[in-house]
Amino acid sequence: MTDFKRSDVTLANWRTAPFSQWSFQNVSEVVPSAVIKAKGEGEAPSLNLGGLEDLQVPGIDGTVQSLKEFLTASETDELLVMRNGRIVAEWSADHSNPARPHIIFSVSKSLTALLAGILAGKGLLSFDKLVIDYVPEASGSAYADATVQQLFDMEISVDFVEDYLDTSGGFDRYRRATGWNPDRPDSPAPDLNSFICSIGKGDWRHGEKHSYRSPNTDLAGIVLERAGGGRLPSLLSDHLWQPMGAGCDAMITVDRIGTARAAGGMSATARDLALTGELVRTRGAGLIAEKFIDDLWTGGSRDAWKNGDQTSLFPSGSYRNYWYETGEGELAAIGIHGQWIWVDPATSTVVVKLSSQTLPVDAELDQATVCMLRTVSRAAA
Repeated sequence: MTDFKRSDVTLANWRTAPFSQWSFQNVSEVVPSAVIKAKGEGEAPSLNLGGLEDLQVPGIDGTVQSLKEFLTASETDELLVMRNGRIVAEWSADHSNPARPHIIFSVSKSLTALLAGILAGKGLLSFDKLVIDYVPEASGSAYADATVQQLFDMEISVDFVEDYLDTSGGFDRYRRATGWNPDRPDSPAPDLNSFICSIGKGDWRHGEKHSYRSPNTDLAGIVLERAGGGRLPSLLSDHLWQPMGAGCDAMITVDRIGTARAAGGMSATARDLALTGELVRTRGAGLIAEKFIDDLWTGGSRDAWKNGDQTSLFPSGSYRNYWYETGEGELAAIGIHGQWIWVDPATSTVVVKLSSQTLPVDAELDQATVCMLRTVSRAAA
């Protein structure tokens, strides 16, 4: 913190620059958080780009630049490259600490889905059931006639707008329900579950189109708690984090009554995120049912994707169980402000990029990042 003091960081500004360079690795000091326990301590990062030191990649402005230049220009905090399960490159910005968990925003959705795959493989969860079979209090909401699979594919019809810059509407009220924004005495928000169960249905049918709405995943986290018989942080620790050998504790933000924010509240190190990508690359590695992982690679409904609101990101792709299937052979987990897990089976590569980008969403930078990730994946180690 060279340009500001800790006391300058508040619940009202923690997701804005320059404060985000610190707060994105210290979320638990700002928002109440629960621990996702690991088994032990991780190894110290090597912070060496190795064979990628001189790699040239397409730049944000269309020019060619070095990988380091791209990482700095794109406000990257951490980059890690794993090939055949072995770390071959690590990079960290001067302000960043690779040993500290970094918030991953909507990459949290993808990890929530991996837990769902594990619970389904153990017979504890059925994607064919209705959401209200697990969360009956949602019977008066948009989710009353939706299946768990539609919930995990973002094919729910909801009267809700995903607007990350909203300061006074429905998304701000949602953020206040999660504990991420200061509440307003003139219009206090309810707890997260109550907020979700108040969302009405949109003007289309479930399954018709891909409609990216974060409350869907928060509800999915509640579904998993009911199916798995425990709180989400404990379920993630017991079924995913410890069995896969995570080196560091992860964190997840919770609302005022302890409901975990499955949609975007997790923080983890790049090394541990690479392990989750490697699970996907290796078809579950015996931890996650191969059927579930194979389903990710097959992808979701391309008709729903083409009718949806994220088509420009991967024009020939699809979306399945909170993972993006690119249409060109890769899978991606993506979070706002520049968080990525990139899985490329053709090159046996997993790439993790963690960032504190100023804008929550930058479509031009996303496309440049995809080009960079593909270049890194295809580069010789």
